[in-house]
Amino acid sequence: MCAERRILMRKIIFTAAVLVFGAATAAVYSGSAVAQKHKTAAEGNWIEGVSDGRNVVVDMTYPVSDKFPAWPGDDHGFEAKANATVEKDGYFTRSFWMLEHYGTHMDAPAHFPPGKITLDQIPETHFFGPAVVIDVREEAGKDPDYRLTVVRVKKWEAVHGNVPRGAIAVLRTGWGARVPDAARYRNMDSNKVMHFPGYSVESVKFLIERSVVGLGIDTLSVDYGPSKNYEVHRVDLPAGLYNLENLAHAEELPESGAYIIAAPIKLEGGSGGPCRVFAVLPPK
Repeated sequence: MCAERRILMRKIIFTAAVLVFGAATAAVYSGSAVAQKHKTAAEGNWIEGVSDGRNVVVDMTYPVSDKFPAWPGDDHGFEAKANATVEKDGYFTRSFWMLEHYGTHMDAPAHFPPGKITLDQIPETHFFGPAVVIDVREEAGKDPDYRLTVVRVKKWEAVHGNVPRGAIAVLRTGWGARVPDAARYRNMDSNKVMHFPGYSVESVKFLIERSVVGLGIDTLSVDYGPSKNYEVHRVDLPAGLYNLENLAHAEELPESGAYIIAAPIKLEGGSGGPCRVFAVLPPK
């Protein structure tokens, strides 16, 4: 009987040891997994990545000056004058005047009724989003009046997955290379009709279904040049989206993987206004 008890005790002790060892091993493994998770999260922190140089920032904004090609009829887009000079006053200040829709700017939904949200009322969360860059430089090179198609958006999705909710779409047409030359940027014919690429209504409706928050483009307008009714504006702005027009350096963004920060001036009651747009690129 004593021998049987000894055998039973040995089994109990062995089982307990196995359980304790297993628990300890699981704890170590779990701790390692958590540590790895935090390490991965830290490596993926793009804000920290910007400050230490791991993530490149592309400024997609043109300088505000009187040199940028304005919309036809709006040739007086910007004016600045000195209020104080170092020579006279010991310090330097200026006052300036500009159009709401000039240079790199954001269209607020109120720009085209029934859109009602003014620039200062756009939700802050909409200023941040993954960049969906659709490269149509080849198409625009063949046809300056090219309009983005649903088929082309689906071609992007076939490579990169569905357009993510909350994304900011950017149509890369290559038109930014024309910016120094106002005539080439407007590309106006003898009948005073402009010719440059844009979105189609169908593609915008598709992107709205995908729940994007904004449309961007490197031309004067999200509508293509010959548009007379601004049909894209009449679809996306009443749906609550905003437009980013005259974007710079779109050619520096990957088709997916970048993150856009669009920070417009907080202009009370504005139909639009100048906007500083940054794209944070993923680590190389």
